[in-house]
Amino acid sequence: MIYDSLNHLELYKGLSEDIYEGLKFLRGVDADMPEGVYHINPRVKAIVSTYDTKRQNENGYEAHRANIDIQYLISGSEKIACLPVEKLVETKPYTDETDAAFYSSDIDIPSQEMLLGDDYFAIFFPQDGHMPQLCIDTPTPVKKVVVKVLL
Repeated sequence: MIYDSLNHLELYKGLSEDIYEGLKFLRGVDADMPEGVYHINPRVKAIVSTYDTKRQNENGYEAHRANIDIQYLISGSEKIACLPVEKLVETKPYTDETDAAFYSSDIDIPSQEMLLGDDYFAIFFPQDGHMPQLCIDTPTPVKKVVVKVLL
């Protein structure tokens, strides 16, 4: 998992060409960008969506096997809870169609929480269980980009 500001974009240039392309794409998004899917290159796409944040995500934690997620808010702010997949209990098995398995936590350690918004992004790898779409105080509308980078 990586959590940082786009102000430090150049630090990730050597991490992966595809991840770097996804991060550069985020530099060009704005509040007027229409919802939909944007193909950045054959291995990278961005999905722009709007929704209201929630007090609890009914799906629980999620993790992906075929893609790395880069999550970034165009407008609004949200909290994401994170725990390593090996500390979670699978509640819904992985499917290729959704590239996701879902999990719950039955351990007594608090999740790591990060705030998206104000130019901050998060990168989630297959071992990173993450529960997005959580409100910080009260549910509010957000506009989000999730960049999917094929492994």
